[in-house]
Amino acid sequence: MMRRLVSRSTFVVARPIWPPKDNTVPALTVLDLSRFAVCWPAATRTTRGAYTSSIPAWRVLAANGPAAASGARQKQASHCLQTIPKTVNTVGVRGVASDNSRKRHGRSTESNVEGHSIAGSWKQALSPYARLMRIDRPIGSWLLFWPCGWSIALSAPAGCWPDPLMLGLFGVGAFVMRGAGCTINDLWDRDIDAKVERTKHRPLVAGEISPFDALVFLAAQLGVGLTVLLQLNWYSILLGASSLGLVIVYPLMKRITYWPQLMLGATFNWGALLGWSATQGSVDWAACLPLYAAGVCWTIVYDTIYAHQDKVDDLLIGIKSTALRFGDNTKLWLSGFTGVMMVNLMAAGAACDQTWPYYTSVGLIAAHLAQQIHSLNIHNPTDCATKFISNHQVGLILFLGIVLGTLYKGYTDDQRSKTIISPGNTSSNSSNGSATDQLSVAVAGARNIAV
Repeated sequence: MMRRLVSRSTFVVARPIWPPKDNTVPALTVLDLSRFAVCWPAATRTTRGAYTSSIPAWRVLAANGPAAASGARQKQASHCLQTIPKTVNTVGVRGVASDNSRKRHGRSTESNVEGHSIAGSWKQALSPYARLMRIDRPIGSWLLFWPCGWSIALSAPAGCWPDPLMLGLFGVGAFVMRGAGCTINDLWDRDIDAKVERTKHRPLVAGEISPFDALVFLAAQLGVGLTVLLQLNWYSILLGASSLGLVIVYPLMKRITYWPQLMLGATFNWGALLGWSATQGSVDWAACLPLYAAGVCWTIVYDTIYAHQDKVDDLLIGIKSTALRFGDNTKLWLSGFTGVMMVNLMAAGAACDQTWPYYTSVGLIAAHLAQQIHSLNIHNPTDCATKFISNHQVGLILFLGIVLGTLYKGYTDDQRSKTIISPGNTSSNSSNGSATDQLSVAVAGARNIAV
């Protein structure tokens, strides 16, 4: 009975006073405690404020009218619950604003419903695209951004903060291009994703987005990425454009090699080269190549951990990964790549004359990764996901170490220059002064000869 009334009736709202004069009440009563709104089928309504005789005459007292305090209305509502007969069907509904409150805010019930309907339809339409570019999982954007941030911070002059404009541009670029990479990946893998438990509900697989719509969306994302890239110098534009091939080819690697994580590392860490060129106009290979290599090793570590979530499904459908390649020796392999990462970070720091805050951060992330690997349970997908996400902390720690190391380098340079010109170094100052005097005499003699 209740289901039929709800599905076929339109409800109107009034604020009756409880209890009624007799024991007859509407077959369906909907009560909202917060605003004390009671609803019944609109078919019983004759004129505004008047109802047919099938419903008892409800008396609205001034104490419970629209002008009454909310506390008083809530007290009446509480009293209602105590006096409603047990045979009455009651369900909770969202609060209904009074007529006065609607007038004060300048909108009617119909406009509110229409506004909520439009907002809901927009949200429903955009939700698949947001999930396609993984907005709900920002860890991928962070992992793409950190190599860019490292490079920008390393290229900063001694004693200076990294360029905030460049950090902002690369932050937007990382967010957009990570989304574009996910779109490309899902277009390539929609036949595979349908067979994997973790990915079978992705928008393309579920049919929420057609392949054509995904291509249009991809073009829009690449357009935004190109706009960001065009803000850089020409050297960086060419360098950044050259990575697009890696972005397109990477999703295919899992079909032909057990090392797709190596290709992902080459793609994801391109910012280690691009960040330096964006601030300096070219790449310092002595510093950037070790930084790039360290990033590639880091990507192999965290994405191997990530791949262990799907290894059972991957094995069944013939997809390759380093998780399957390493197998039960995963921890040994990851320890080796972590060691290579640390060596390259030390080399990058030496090339940039970094100071002890930088090397301290390298030690901290070494300990962080060692703890990750030691406590990793490769047979527990939840633990693998947790360890994967924690790599955001690795990127942040190294970035802070680079920034603090660069600032401290400027401080030590200032102290060194003050020591050189201090009063205690009078001998060097006098010798420099005598040499300057001799040079001045020589220049004056040359002028006299010329005259």
